[in-house]
Amino acid sequence: MLICHGSTDAARRAAFPQDERLDDRGKIRAAKLVGHLPSVECCWTSPELRTRQTAEALGLIATIQTSLRECDFGRWTGRRLSEIAAHEPLAAKCWLRDPAAAPHGGEPILDLIRRVATWLADEHARNQRSIAVTHATIIRAAIVHVMHAPPQSFWRIDIAPLSVTRLTGKDGRWNLASVGCTLHT
Repeated sequence: MLICHGSTDAARRAAFPQDERLDDRGKIRAAKLVGHLPSVECCWTSPELRTRQTAEALGLIATIQTSLRECDFGRWTGRRLSEIAAHEPLAAKCWLRDPAAAPHGGEPILDLIRRVATWLADEHARNQRSIAVTHATIIRAAIVHVMHAPPQSFWRIDIAPLSVTRLTGKDGRWNLASVGCTLHT
């Protein structure tokens, strides 16, 4: 089960996130979900504050997994996509169309997908039910990998705060069971 962290200021502003905290709305909504998650053998979170705060608000005891860290947006971190498109239109277009591109000096989407694929392989080998509280980018990368979708489809997947994407697996293969579901209190 992949859970997207709660809402943040950067998400509302359509900005590339820094290591920011949850906003009040994100904390309140996550806290309402305590007790509504299935029992699992392990729980992971990315190193960023917003995912750790989400896991805590959900009542989870999570171990930091660096493979689940946010995409490195390089010098675009903290800036709005609209601002980048206005000041660096060719770089923004290139990045949105070419998953191997990294005009921001950070991590290309292809590398992100590979990183997540490696983590998923390790998870499959563990053969445990788990929850990972992470970022929309990580969840998109997992979906692209599991579905063998073209990397260009990465930006065509919407993942909302506190939404749940469920993967199932058997015989060394992951299946996409549900995408973007919301937990109900």
